[in-house]
Amino acid sequence: MPFVFPILLILFLALLIANIVIVPQGHSFVLEHLGKYKATWQAGLHVKIPVLERVVKRISLKEQVLDFPPQPVITKDNVTMQIDSVVFMRVFDPQLYTYGVENPISGLQNLSATTLRNIIGDMELDQTLTSRETINGRMQVILDEATDQWGIKVTRVEIKNIQPPKEIEEVMTKQMRAERERRQTVLEAQAHQEAVVSRAEGDKRAKILAAEAERDAQIALAEGKAKATLLVYQAEADGLEKLKNANVSESVLRLKGLEALKTVADGRATKIYMPTDIAGAVSKLGLVGEALGIGDATAIDRTPKPEKRPEADPCLHAESNAGAREAAASTQKLRMEMEKNRA
Repeated sequence: MPFVFPILLILFLALLIANIVIVPQGHSFVLEHLGKYKATWQAGLHVKIPVLERVVKRISLKEQVLDFPPQPVITKDNVTMQIDSVVFMRVFDPQLYTYGVENPISGLQNLSATTLRNIIGDMELDQTLTSRETINGRMQVILDEATDQWGIKVTRVEIKNIQPPKEIEEVMTKQMRAERERRQTVLEAQAHQEAVVSRAEGDKRAKILAAEAERDAQIALAEGKAKATLLVYQAEADGLEKLKNANVSESVLRLKGLEALKTVADGRATKIYMPTDIAGAVSKLGLVGEALGIGDATAIDRTPKPEKRPEADPCLHAESNAGAREAAASTQKLRMEMEKNRA
């Protein structure tokens, strides 16, 4: 008898320890009493009655990612393809998840396949390939509404992969290649057109600038010539005015006339026009010279009169450009014309 009590105490403690249940964080345990739902245990320490109560299901409350195998679907234009979808879900009611459906994950997979076939059946191939967001949104709404009775919340649906038939892929590849070649041809044509237009505009601008430069040069040259001529005649007028004011005698004027005749003759002239009074004096001198056998019988020089070479422009050097040389030539030409007018 003394050993019975300790043995019973040990058995009681062992039985108590065996019926202590610790629910981890993010999980829920569904408890039944004599085969009937009693409670849902959340995270923490719990004790169940031996034999009478039992934990029938341990449920994770975390969001789960369900990657379902590819499903064969047929589009509106009768193209069969394989579509792989991913469903994100979590359990919001452990009781409904336990008793609402026999196998919730299998039910969700079949529901996802049938929903996907219904949605894709209303779309053509091209629309299917470019409407993933639309497909995802419609599937998420339909699946979430249908699984509320199972205690499941569908948070998101994603189309993972769309695999069309091989022949369709070949046609799409050819179409894509043709489209890229077309774009390349269009871009090359546009680039060529822009280059031609730019070149033409550049040529036009260059010609306009050249014409404007030529016009300005001609205007400047004409203005220079006009000023030079004006200065020459102004100088001659001033000289005559000074001679007039100086009261030069008649003998001096005759001497200047003879000097002018010497310059005009220059040993080359065959005809000389002179005033009648000077002509009479010169003719008398000529007759006397011929009678006495004196006088100059030098023949007329008919060789070309040497021209005065223009002086070199000190501003020009070996590195001067064409514009500087052209300006120097214009200046030299103007200077020579002024000297001729002065002579």
